[in-house]
Amino acid sequence: MVNQRLLCAAGRAGCSSIAANLKRENDVQNSDPIHAHTPRTDVNSDGHPAENGKFYLVGGGIASLAAAAFLIRDGHVRGCDVTILEALDKPGGSLDGAGNAESGYVVRGGRMLESKYLCTYELFSSIPTLDDSKTVTQEIFDWNETIRTSSRSRLVRNGKREDAPAYGLDEKHLMTLGRLSIEPEIMLGNSRISDHFDASFFDTNFWLMWCTTFAFQPWHSAAEFRRYLLRFAHMSAGFNQLHGIMRTVYNQYESMVRPLRRWLDGHGVIFQPDTRVTDLWFDETGEQNSVVGMVCLSAHQGFELLIGRNDKVIVTLGSMTAASSLGGMDRPAPLETVDGTGAWSLWKNIAAGRPEFGDPSVFADHVDASKWLSFTVTLRDPTLFRLIRDLTGNVPGEGGLITFPESNWLASIVLPHQPHFIDQPADVQVFWGYGLRVDQPGNFVDKPMQACTGREILTEILGHLKVKAESARILEHAVCIPCMMPFITSQFLPRRRGDRPAVVPDGWRNLAFIGQFCELPDDVVFTVEYSVRSAQNAVYALLGLDRAAPAVYKGRHDPRIVYKAFATLRDH
Repeated sequence: MVNQRLLCAAGRAGCSSIAANLKRENDVQNSDPIHAHTPRTDVNSDGHPAENGKFYLVGGGIASLAAAAFLIRDGHVRGCDVTILEALDKPGGSLDGAGNAESGYVVRGGRMLESKYLCTYELFSSIPTLDDSKTVTQEIFDWNETIRTSSRSRLVRNGKREDAPAYGLDEKHLMTLGRLSIEPEIMLGNSRISDHFDASFFDTNFWLMWCTTFAFQPWHSAAEFRRYLLRFAHMSAGFNQLHGIMRTVYNQYESMVRPLRRWLDGHGVIFQPDTRVTDLWFDETGEQNSVVGMVCLSAHQGFELLIGRNDKVIVTLGSMTAASSLGGMDRPAPLETVDGTGAWSLWKNIAAGRPEFGDPSVFADHVDASKWLSFTVTLRDPTLFRLIRDLTGNVPGEGGLITFPESNWLASIVLPHQPHFIDQPADVQVFWGYGLRVDQPGNFVDKPMQACTGREILTEILGHLKVKAESARILEHAVCIPCMMPFITSQFLPRRRGDRPAVVPDGWRNLAFIGQFCELPDDVVFTVEYSVRSAQNAVYALLGLDRAAPAVYKGRHDPRIVYKAFATLRDH
């Protein structure tokens, strides 16, 4: 039967105005969504039948932006037939970057890139940079030939750097790592990493570098840990110096999202900001189920959007940056648990009674296990950058992540190449950091990290750097903005098979899921690559294209890589 949830009268009244905003004429005259299942007779402006119909992409993160690009580039869909509905006022999702030199810049985080992100680079090989000098892919590779990550201070203890730290793994640890690498994933079930290692493993340098590079916690999924071991086997040699990590010229919003958005705008894609999709209507009476309507909210006004026979819906499930909150130099970032974007509630609504849509509660209902806090520091004095450069031996952009193993917060910082923002003045520097143990009191500030102001967080970092004489001057000319993210590692939480749905769920004709919470065998979540790969798979499947996304690189099948990885871990 058709799943029709009743809306308020005000919601119905808003339908016609939003349809005009989306530039779409609804051929359905009856408000009953069953009529949306009637075959469409639309034609394009050139007189050709609109065989592919319209495409509605829920969420404006990198997954949806990539899906829109694949629809146009590979599916030859007109841009004006693609609408992106986003709850926030701009696209990009977790690939963000904002602010200014006066009030402070903010990046909630930066996703790691590496050379084997085949889907990402294949997509961005079609996207020009903002200055049109080359493609985004070419810019990234050219940039990383110029500035290669090679950390001389991956760990800093007691104010002293450690160059290429020893991993500290014993035979028992190595045996467990080997077993996890060869054991089928299904055998791991929803076990945690801590279910497979004793406490000594989590004191090793290997774990300290691993967990801070990828943001793993001991209670996270052993299956996801295993996927990372296999996916990045080719990077094991040099892991303690971050060899192979790639960066963009500027923050990822300006280096990746803005060029992609400009390209989509140039093709006429409709971007509808400040619009939440709160529910979907379904027709589940035929041989194949289909989406026939969407329930939306914009400017506090509800409306219904009816989906035609040939239309297709692509939904980004969940959100790792949902309910993010910012603090300031003199105020902490509050812990929010209500998702203002509606991404989690939408998934819960549509998954009720539909096991093929996965189980969002596994990822959304354990904030204490998925939260941590990042911070962005804007400096109007070069003193701190000079001191860190002298301590680490790395110029900004070359060293990558610096972790303080003695930190109760397990804090890390990274100094990117400057400027990190296109409009950043030459006399301003920006760096980013985060802590994994936000409930613990600091070593120099006796408060849990999540209760600290930006001033207190920067004071703690200066303490670990052993900066004393210059600390007052640095704090006087700094803006540190903390950011609490309650769901940031929700994709790492223990799961079972089926908790993440397939990109195109079985039995559904015009619906696909993308982003970090759908299932892509072999690839790893918490990466740009996972989002882009999901989008590519969704588009090709919905359009029935005789093509496939590039296969996941599997260095573990190369005996030379396996030997080198094992020898590296053993020798250290």
